[in-house]
Amino acid sequence: MTTQQCLVLRLAGPLQSWGTHSQLYRRSTASQPTKGAIVGLLAAAQGRRRTDPIEDLLQLEIGVRTDQAGSLLRDYHTVSTVDGKPLPQAAVTSKGIQKPTSPHMYTKITKRYYLQDALFVAAISGDPELLHGLHGALRTPAFPLALGRRCCPPTQPLVLPSIHNNPGRLWDGSPLQVLSGVPWQVPIWRLSSATLHPAPQHGVVQLQVTVDDQQGNDTAVDLPLSFHPKQRQFTSRPVTHHWVLITVDVDATAATPDRHDPMYLLEG
Repeated sequence: MTTQQCLVLRLAGPLQSWGTHSQLYRRSTASQPTKGAIVGLLAAAQGRRRTDPIEDLLQLEIGVRTDQAGSLLRDYHTVSTVDGKPLPQAAVTSKGIQKPTSPHMYTKITKRYYLQDALFVAAISGDPELLHGLHGALRTPAFPLALGRRCCPPTQPLVLPSIHNNPGRLWDGSPLQVLSGVPWQVPIWRLSSATLHPAPQHGVVQLQVTVDDQQGNDTAVDLPLSFHPKQRQFTSRPVTHHWVLITVDVDATAATPDRHDPMYLLEG
């Protein structure tokens, strides 16, 4: 019997924004990475264009674990045209050109929402050959990678090597099994941060996991049918939510960061 394997990603950065159905002047964010955004990240790493097919990536089974929920940030800014003309509206002409606002509007306040200081772990299961190809593409991506929106680059490491396998590219098990065993990715020296959530209790941290599940009792409307700019469509997928317990070895980690972190002194 062939053992199911997973490619594991560490999705962390100063800002993340996982859009669902919002557009135009209000861009909200989901509380965790969407499948559409993860598929988009993988497609960008491979160098696929928005008009290229993504059916093979849609067949991947994905699970997401929330290692640190982060906090919500609303970005305030205004939008106007460079040439001083009225802003366009959502309606378009018969030629597909956006109509100007009526009455004319020259400046618009927009609301963009982000997750700040969040960290997630994603386990991606599927054809091993495809997973190995994605592993190589993520190490040398063809296009810049982003955590939802283009202005949200990921920090390193992006790919987490298996602590059990050799050469360590893929993890053995289903997404839920793998996410039950991947060590907690939040550094122990951050336990003093008031923004840390969830926080471990008695050496154990309880983390939420959402996985693809054909028999799932919930749905997520984040499965893209196409990334084509003029044919963007999303459908639903069945999911199941779980809680996993991860042991935290506090004594094994130094009290100070083991790598450069420009935000470290601001968290004291």
